[in-house]
Amino acid sequence: MGENKAGRTWRAAAREAYRRLQRSLCGLLWWERTYHEDGLATEHNCDFLRDERFCRAYGLGRATGSFRGRELRWRVHVACWAAAHAQHLAGDYVECGVYRGGLARAIVDYIDFGALDKTFYLFDTFAGIPDEAISPAERALGRLPGEYDECYTAVCETFRPFSNVRVIQGVVPEALLQVEIERVAYLSLDMNVYQPEIAAAEHFWPRLASGGVILLDDYGFSRHVLQKRAFDIFAAQRGVSILSLPTGQGLLIKP
Repeated sequence: MGENKAGRTWRAAAREAYRRLQRSLCGLLWWERTYHEDGLATEHNCDFLRDERFCRAYGLGRATGSFRGRELRWRVHVACWAAAHAQHLAGDYVECGVYRGGLARAIVDYIDFGALDKTFYLFDTFAGIPDEAISPAERALGRLPGEYDECYTAVCETFRPFSNVRVIQGVVPEALLQVEIERVAYLSLDMNVYQPEIAAAEHFWPRLASGGVILLDDYGFSRHVLQKRAFDIFAAQRGVSILSLPTGQGLLIKP
C-alpha cells in the first residue's frame, strides 16, 4: 500500500530540516570569529582590541578584580567610547554600582581623567546588593542580597592617586544626597536591581547635560529583564529611546 499524504509531508519536512542543520553546521565550521566573549560572538571588525590605548586602560581595569575572572572587553570599549564622548560636555561623571572599580579605572586611564576639570563620583555599598533594594519580583527570579565581597578600602586605594575621583559609600538613592552635583555628562548604572537604578536616573536626569550619556550595564541581559522594562518606561515618559547593544548594555543620550 502506498504512503499516505501525511507521511510524505512529514518525510519532506524532516529532509528539509536535515539540510538546514547541515548548512548551519557548515557555517559554524567555516565562520572565523573575531570576538567571542561575554555572551557576544561576531565575525565583524573589532580592531579596538589591538589599540594600545584601550589595551592599557582595559588591563588596569581588569587588574582591580572587578570583572570576576571574565573578559568584558567590548563592554569596556563601549564605556570608554561613552566617557570620551562626554568629556567635551559640561558636567561631572557618576557611576552607581562600582564593585572594585574596574570600569571606572579603565575610563580614568583611557581619557586621562586626572587632567580634566571634572569630578568622577563613585557610589556603591561596596558590600553587595542591599536586601531592601531587591523587589519581590527580582527575589522570585533569584536575585539575592550581598553577592559581592566588601571592597571599599581596596577601591579607595585604587583611586587614591586621582584627586578628582571621589569614592562614596552608601545605599542609592540616599547616598546621592551626600554630595551636590550640579551637572552630569556621564552616568553609568550597574546596581543589578531596578529600584535604585531608576531612582538614580530620576535624580540625575534634570542634571544631565544635553548630549549627556546614561550607560545601562544590565539592560539587555535576560536575567535583568525587570530593569529593562523599568527603563523602557522611564525613557518613554521622557520622549527618548534606549539603544540596545549586543554587549547587553543599553545606551541613552539626552537630547
